[in-house]
Amino acid sequence: MTEINVADQAKKAQQASKPLSILSTKEKNETLLIIAEELEQNYAFILEENEKDLALGREKQYDQAYMDRLLLTKERVFEFANGLKELVKLDDPVGEVVTEWTLDNGLHVKNQRVPLGVIGMIYEARPNVTVDATGIALKSGNAIILKGGSSALHSNKAIISIIHKALEKTSISVEAVQFIASTDREATEQLFTLKQYIDVLIPRGGGSLIETVVRKATIPVLETGVGNVHMYVDKHADLEKALAIITNAKTDRPAVCNALETVLIHREWFAKNKDTLISMFKELSITVHGDQEVLQAVPGAIEASEKDWAEEYLSLDLALKLVDDVEEAIYHIEQYGTKHSEAIITEDAQVAEQFLNQVDAAAVYHNASTRFTDGSALGYGAEIGISTQKLHARGPMGLPALTTTKLKISGSGQVR
Repeated sequence: MTEINVADQAKKAQQASKPLSILSTKEKNETLLIIAEELEQNYAFILEENEKDLALGREKQYDQAYMDRLLLTKERVFEFANGLKELVKLDDPVGEVVTEWTLDNGLHVKNQRVPLGVIGMIYEARPNVTVDATGIALKSGNAIILKGGSSALHSNKAIISIIHKALEKTSISVEAVQFIASTDREATEQLFTLKQYIDVLIPRGGGSLIETVVRKATIPVLETGVGNVHMYVDKHADLEKALAIITNAKTDRPAVCNALETVLIHREWFAKNKDTLISMFKELSITVHGDQEVLQAVPGAIEASEKDWAEEYLSLDLALKLVDDVEEAIYHIEQYGTKHSEAIITEDAQVAEQFLNQVDAAAVYHNASTRFTDGSALGYGAEIGISTQKLHARGPMGLPALTTTKLKISGSGQVR
């Protein structure tokens, strides 16, 4: 096997980013449609290669949640191809004038959106990210260098080969989309330090991956976080709403980062509604983890350790804790939350406002499922990840998050 030169790939991406940054919206949109068409036409090849990854996953006994993220079907391939078509409909942020003014001395100042340049994307077992990230990068005028997890290597290589085939028919260079086809950890770590070529790193995956990138990178990192998602059921919560929202947030897609992991319930509400709630847990095959108080009240519950309160289960396991009031719920979230998505169920507007104002997270909800923390669901059209940090971008990162601004200043000979 030929040794992969990551620095050379990053350099080629940087060179390709220059002409890409000034392409018209029309040219970028045409490119996305051509890529979508190629993916649809070659879905069978993608599925063949994906089966190789699934076979290795079965051999290594990956858990069900992991295998679900790895799995591709014809419907899923067409779904991410359709995602590219949806991107075409979105406004191009490049060139947007954010603010504009004229100084007393006659200088005209225009603050305008421009691409970041080269994006480094590091992610785990989600082959769809290869398409999503490429599409969002190209639409926002950026080149991208992708490093997917070894468990999806065959799937990703297949997808990249189809993207490159499509790019050959467009005005965008094939070099604008680089893929590090290596399972070598050194190749990944080399990517962390190529600041001269790469403008930003975006890690998307489990906590250990994100922590490693943040700790080792010399390139600015747009941190996408783990989702230890909480829901506080207040004493003034409507039973029907609470049951429906908990069900959706926990069971719609348990393996995603905006799925519910911990329920904090007011003791008065629990005492009144525990039979109905326990019956629902049983019907949905939810395994409850809790302290001694919960163990006594919920048949079949498992004793929670300190780890459970911080756990992103990504399964039908659920941590449950009883609290006295909203202040105790907020304190628990401060201790164990990951600043992703947090929710309150209550008919008390004042308590809801207190929760929404005091909880520190990228997305906070009142009487709604946390499953809406998603670029397409919130009207962004697409996302490259969900940022849980506070600088540059926070929450679902759509097209504008992959741009920065440039001051364009015009004068008539002014000197200072």
